[in-house]
Amino acid sequence: MKKLLLLFVGIICLNACTSKKDILYMQNIDQHTPAQTLDLYTEKYIQVNDILKIDVTALNEESLTPFKFKKTQAMGATNLNGPAILLEGYLVNKNGAIDYPGLGNIQAAGLTTQELKEVIELRLQKFVRDAQVKVRLVNFKFTVLGEVKAPGTYSITDENISIPQALGMAGDLTIQADRNQVLLVREINGERVHQRIDLTQTDWMNSPYYFLKQNDILYVTPNTAKVKSAGIVGNLGTLLSVFSILLSSAVLIFR
Repeated sequence: MKKLLLLFVGIICLNACTSKKDILYMQNIDQHTPAQTLDLYTEKYIQVNDILKIDVTALNEESLTPFKFKKTQAMGATNLNGPAILLEGYLVNKNGAIDYPGLGNIQAAGLTTQELKEVIELRLQKFVRDAQVKVRLVNFKFTVLGEVKAPGTYSITDENISIPQALGMAGDLTIQADRNQVLLVREINGERVHQRIDLTQTDWMNSPYYFLKQNDILYVTPNTAKVKSAGIVGNLGTLLSVFSILLSSAVLIFR
């Protein structure tokens, strides 16, 4: 009888155990040699519904007056962060264009911010001398789901954000997260692709997935202990019932 009780307690302990190896991030960081030539930052392409902040300067500021941004241009559009951001940027419409004052529609979708900058500068050359343009995405969005403390869709004004930063915004992983199986879902050329990321290692730090892209999704899967806790093995009430049946059976058998 005592052996049966010890066996039952042992099973519970085994199911409750989580090793240090399952929890720590980047465990092989000391053995890792960073790649010297890998460019982690990859260009991000402008998409429909993006909001762009475009700043233009010139030696003669008065010459820019017809091309100044009008705050009412973006009224009526919607965004997670509300009208404040919309009033400060150009909305890329469903046709992939922005309505730029003095220049009309300019195709933006499919271009990088650098490419759009060059297009606008070229168009302005006819009217403004030595115009300098800066283009920045101000409604960069990504989603974090699963075993994090604050899952949700985040909209930020910085288009250069890494996986650790994104997870930090989501409150970090819970203790029940499977750090070996973080799923990244990304749209490339109109197709959804996915990549599994092992946060306990360091190879992902020198990969094209280190920095997020617009509308990326991070899904943090639950670890084995969490999955078990949602089923028969981890349900304490069920375990007690099973143990009670086993105990009663043992009493009858060994009476």
